[in-house]
Amino acid sequence: MQFAGVLPEDAPDPRLDQAERAKELPVPARGFVPQRSLEDDDSLALTVQQQGETMVAMSVSVGYLLWRDPDDRSDPVNLADLDDHTRRSLDTVPPWPRPAWLIEQVERMRYPRLSEAVRTSWHAESSERTTPEALLVDHARHILMNHFRERAGIDLHEWDSPAFPGASAVRDGVSVRVEGSDLPGIEIDTDPFVYAVGAALPDGGVLTAVVPRDELALIDLEFDVRR
Repeated sequence: MQFAGVLPEDAPDPRLDQAERAKELPVPARGFVPQRSLEDDDSLALTVQQQGETMVAMSVSVGYLLWRDPDDRSDPVNLADLDDHTRRSLDTVPPWPRPAWLIEQVERMRYPRLSEAVRTSWHAESSERTTPEALLVDHARHILMNHFRERAGIDLHEWDSPAFPGASAVRDGVSVRVEGSDLPGIEIDTDPFVYAVGAALPDGGVLTAVVPRDELALIDLEFDVRR
């Protein structure tokens, strides 16, 4: 979440509006089951496609704060690897009052985050672009481009880079546990930076999840309706 300019002290928390808009998703949004290493702090990303006044596609992605040592949140191992400029920016307190939610969000930027980690997608009509396989590849590419581009050596506009996983990287034959049931799933387990898993949902939605490979051991890849 990024902010620009000077916000008045009583400015509303934009997460509240996002949460209301997320309720428009025709199927329940899923997220990780509650677990000690992950904190759901209402970080949502939404996409909506319309034809005229009719919604034809929507997705809700849920992000999480990551605690490598949930027993001791003051442990430095929990801190994100920030450059000096970012660290100085976070340490600088402006001379004007800020909304309490903004102060909290700025402080949370010191810690690693699983951005847009779990995505629930819905489409009014099926096509080759709305299959679980296609949506998993799209989700993985989105995370790689936005969070691993420099490490992967990918140019800002190089969406067709061979460094991205393609359809051939998707493997079936895995199970994805959703709401206590094991669903037939798919995975991408060939990328050096992320691991991705997905499944078609009984209600017509598609679940995809993309997590940093370095943090995979801390995460239970089990999902439930987000409350």
